[in-house]
Amino acid sequence: MNKKLVLVVVDSLKREMLERAVEEGQAPLFGEILRRGTSIEECVSVFPSVTPAASSSITTGTGVGSHQVPSINWYHRGEDRYVEYGSSWPATRTFGVLRTIKDIVYNMNFEHLSRSKPTLFETLDDASVRTACTPFLIFRGRTRHELALQGWMRRLARAANFHHPVYGPAELFYGELYSSRNVDCRATLARPGTRDAYSGCVGAHLAEYDLYDFMLFSLPDNDHFSHRYGPDATVASIALADRSLRQVAEGAGGIEPFLERNAVILMADHSQSPVSRGIRLTEAFSDWRIAQPVARRSAEAELAVSPGGRAAMLYLLGDEPAREAEIGRVLRRLERVDGIELAAWRANGEACVRSAAGELHFAPGETARDRRGLGWDLEGSLQTLELETASGELRFGCYPDALGRLWDALSAGSTGDVLLSAEPGYEFVDWGGADHAGGGSHGSLRVEDSMVPLVFWGCGPDARDDPPDGERPWSITDVASEVLGHFGLDGSAERE
Repeated sequence: MNKKLVLVVVDSLKREMLERAVEEGQAPLFGEILRRGTSIEECVSVFPSVTPAASSSITTGTGVGSHQVPSINWYHRGEDRYVEYGSSWPATRTFGVLRTIKDIVYNMNFEHLSRSKPTLFETLDDASVRTACTPFLIFRGRTRHELALQGWMRRLARAANFHHPVYGPAELFYGELYSSRNVDCRATLARPGTRDAYSGCVGAHLAEYDLYDFMLFSLPDNDHFSHRYGPDATVASIALADRSLRQVAEGAGGIEPFLERNAVILMADHSQSPVSRGIRLTEAFSDWRIAQPVARRSAEAELAVSPGGRAAMLYLLGDEPAREAEIGRVLRRLERVDGIELAAWRANGEACVRSAAGELHFAPGETARDRRGLGWDLEGSLQTLELETASGELRFGCYPDALGRLWDALSAGSTGDVLLSAEPGYEFVDWGGADHAGGGSHGSLRVEDSMVPLVFWGCGPDARDDPPDGERPWSITDVASEVLGHFGLDGSAERE
């Protein structure tokens, strides 16, 4: 049988900061994986480059247009309400703590994530591969887990009458809410700065007692640290993430036995960039009737506003013909708003995007191909997205895989009528009035939010005779097929 496989996802990990932490001796196990493994030079997240959308893509191997989890805040047209996945503690309070927890824990996996797209856990469970997961937003699998309340979550769940069982991997550890077995680890879910240590403790137990073939090992605390202090300050949080993975290695007998028996994929869901100013979209549309967070919308509401870090979505709430007619009015209003770099929408079967450099319309076709091999027909200014062509091939500048990511996002029924990407240094203020000015944020189409490290040890291109194509960029959506291929599933470990 192949080696076991540990998929390590470090939230908001930037490649340059990973390399700095390794060079400074703060991340020795990450350094060993980098030294021994195959590092992919270009791997891009989805758009919007936020954790719920990216986590769904990692675990399903599909983009937003397929898995249907579009952002960290979005408007559910079928239920006439906002969905909030925890943009900030003030935003969580604004929408209601109990409602937000239900959306994050239960609805994201079992109502919002498309049932037609199996997760890694579901596919591996069906093949009798032993699966495990430390706290990660997307955990849907085949094994039923009853609520196992601990700590302050017990009081909160009882107050909300929250008693939902979930289906997850065979070994599921989700802080105070779900635990597939008793472990001597302090359960924690909602307290940033403590979750990596919980993952490390749980992972060490799983390794010591040989309880997995595949483990998704989630390390979320780097994201909180980067939001608060900025991405350039994350050597300390990367060191803590490395320490948590070393706990797993110690459970397996040490670093050498761990790497001998385990293949490892090290990656991030997205990156981050510094922010210093906020964009208040509700103020920009203050003369519009905006749907409010506290209740289902009234019949008079014209617009729903969904900020999501350095991306945002606007939903027009009339009938479909009226929505199409109103997009021009929305775009004209957005011209007055500082900090918005790109606006994208659909019209006449095409994707449309506008920036200060012009307007571009595009759709799948044959006029030009991008570096991932996708063909496109384009009309308008290529400078809108800083595109260049060389021998019929499209080359992207500061917006990696821009056409594919925009087309995918605009294809999702759950995304807004107009998608926005912020200029460098700007972030959309959330419904709780919070932003991360003075720290870091993410979500935009830009390279600094979107490019992530991806390293294989003992699997993927590292385990094949053919090296990765240095000219063809990867996406976080490619990782799922590499995981399945490692276990002999899906026919091959090759990317499409």
